[in-house]
Amino acid sequence: MTSPIIINHVAIVVENLEAALLFWRDALGLSLDKVQAVPSEEVQVAFLEAGTSHVELVQPISAESGIAKYLAKKGAGLHHLCFEVIDIEAALARMQAQGVELINETPRVRDGRRYAFIHPKSTGGVLVELYEALS
Repeated sequence: MTSPIIINHVAIVVENLEAALLFWRDALGLSLDKVQAVPSEEVQVAFLEAGTSHVELVQPISAESGIAKYLAKKGAGLHHLCFEVIDIEAALARMQAQGVELINETPRVRDGRRYAFIHPKSTGGVLVELYEALS
């Protein structure tokens, strides 16, 4: 039996956070939890609550960041879906055994979570992130 999996967040790349908030916060009515700079990724992120999940609006703060390059190549829009799992090591091992292409074979750690990305080649074109909360 597999562990329960929930959608943690949907990440959307935007050119301008304030402009994007006009829709997501003001028109749609999602509650803005916080806006936070993530220097390691060279982005600023607005976290909006959507039930038990979140929408993350991600704006590059450097022209050299990965998100800035993504924005220049693909434009604004959906960047990735993030699923929260109980055991990220087991989830990654199960996927690897099934031939899924992983971007991160070993989870990274940030902000009290372990996370790893699955390559869009194995997901039908969608970048997928897995999160595991650290106790």
